Amino acid sequence: MVYESTVYPGCTEEDCVPILEELSGLKAGVDFKLGYSPERINPGDKEHTVEKILKIVSGNDAEALEEIAKVYGAVIQAGVYKATTIKVAEAAKVIENTQRDINISLMNELSIIFDMMGIDTKAVLEAAGTKWNFLKFVPGLVGGHCIGVDPYYLVHKARQMGYEPQVILSGRRINDGMPGFIAKRLVQKLIKLRKNPAEAKVLVMGVTFKENVSDIRNSKVTDLVRELMQFSINVHMIDPHASPNEFAHEYSLTLMDKPSNDYDAVILAVNHLQYNQLDYAYFKTLMKENPILMDLKAVLDPEKVEQEGIIYWRL
Repeated sequence: MVYESTVYPGCTEEDCVPILEELSGLKAGVDFKLGYSPERINPGDKEHTVEKILKIVSGNDAEALEEIAKVYGAVIQAGVYKATTIKVAEAAKVIENTQRDINISLMNELSIIFDMMGIDTKAVLEAAGTKWNFLKFVPGLVGGHCIGVDPYYLVHKARQMGYEPQVILSGRRINDGMPGFIAKRLVQKLIKLRKNPAEAKVLVMGVTFKENVSDIRNSKVTDLVRELMQFSINVHMIDPHASPNEFAHEYSLTLMDKPSNDYDAVILAVNHLQYNQLDYAYFKTLMKENPILMDLKAVLDPEKVEQEGIIYWRL
């Protein structure tokens, strides 16, 4: 029996095994062997597919480890890595996502600071990235069913052990606060243009948790939408990948079939391939006078956007 879902260290042996034994009437280590091999799928990634990603494997004893390694090794071209224990394998997986969450939270905090200073965060990161050992992360909304969720598994276990995590929870607070920060910046820009937020109309392009996928689970774009609605802003949403029915069921929000042409602001929230192929003048056709374009993924060229007479802002 091999588990693949992300869990906190100890879950497989301490929580799952007793249930398996009770319901099956079998004894772990005697009647069946146990292992843990975390999935390492990257949704939407056509390059790093399952067979090309090194697989961590573990077992409850040497025999189980070898058998599990043999099974996965027959499929995974990149090979397998034999963890010393099941807990080590569980911990390795959960910190993969926790590390990414913390690194992105640093970028988000920097983007807030640099925005206050009038400094372009992307330009700063490109300059810093010229050093060989600078880790290349970018700011953005952190949603989905992995990075924005898995750190809490480790927090839960740490609290059971009597320790209150500091860095992990700090990163979570920053990332969870980004929708509110973005909404506030848009409202400030609308007011500066003498536009009443309660009379403003905004288009949000992309609602999935990341680019080029249909997965809407734990999408932080919806948090941004609700933050905007708190200011009585009329928000329209479009997405070429998301299912309108699934989106309505999950969030009680409506996806538009196509956008209008009278928006005070457009928010490019998800970097879908379809949006990358849009002409810069297209955004102008969606907007009224003195329009604002918020580029949350920092993928557009500011000069080309501003040549269209659009006020540009990015994380």
